[in-house]
Amino acid sequence: MTLSAKVAGPDREGAVRPGPGWALLGSELLVLFRRLRTWAMLLALAAVPVLIAVAVKLSSRPTTPGRGPLFLDRITQNGLFVAVTALVVCVPLFLPLTVGVVAGDTIAGEANLGTLRYLLLAPAGRIRLLLVKYAGAVAFCFAATTAVTASGALAGVVLFPVGPVTLLSGDTISVGESALRSLLIAAYITVSLLGLSAIGLLISTFTDVPVGAMAATIVLSVVSQVLDNLPQLEWLHPWLFSHHWLGFADLLRQPVSWTSFGLNALLQTGYIVVCGALAYAKFSNKDVLS
Repeated sequence: MTLSAKVAGPDREGAVRPGPGWALLGSELLVLFRRLRTWAMLLALAAVPVLIAVAVKLSSRPTTPGRGPLFLDRITQNGLFVAVTALVVCVPLFLPLTVGVVAGDTIAGEANLGTLRYLLLAPAGRIRLLLVKYAGAVAFCFAATTAVTASGALAGVVLFPVGPVTLLSGDTISVGESALRSLLIAAYITVSLLGLSAIGLLISTFTDVPVGAMAATIVLSVVSQVLDNLPQLEWLHPWLFSHHWLGFADLLRQPVSWTSFGLNALLQTGYIVVCGALAYAKFSNKDVLS
């Protein structure tokens, strides 16, 4: 069994044990972050900014402005741009790929291992199990963006000069404030991935084959981004969960504009609510035989 649930109640010393929901969540997070697969994905994400920084450092020619990922040409001037550039590189493929693996495995993975039935026998309930599984996926989203941001900051400090940062608006901010802006961008991207996590959870309730759920989630992220780049489907763009993934430029202006952050959060919330409701409707009526 991959998870264990505890019933709320006093132990021998009279202390109150955590209820089944908190115990299930703790067990889920413990299992998730004990897996070699999880750490392999986090290390792979952390390697992206290091590779970018080393490639720029060893390059014999300066990066031409406008070529390559956003902010790539600014890395040699200020190492703080390594983390932002790495996040731009990871958002279209690497982050959705890893999130798709975790989200697609939520329910289908338990069914494939034959432990789903035992989890439902515990005093947790199906809706609580769905919430715990989704919380685990959200925790991974946070860990993934943190890995890229922290690795990028470290590589930038080690390999390049660090100083005040010139924003897109032309204003200059201190190193401390620029670090805060990097954290805001990481938070923005974490929020961006929450809708994809809900989609992965929904797909995971339809199958007992985790690889199929993972692949379907990743393919949908690619399809959404392709559709978002077709001008003929401009009417559809605001409804695509990936539409605001790279809209964090407003966080690099003075003063900060929270419009894109709010629109992104609203869109992802819509996907969470709809996919969560559909996942519960499917899972609550699902015959669990494994």
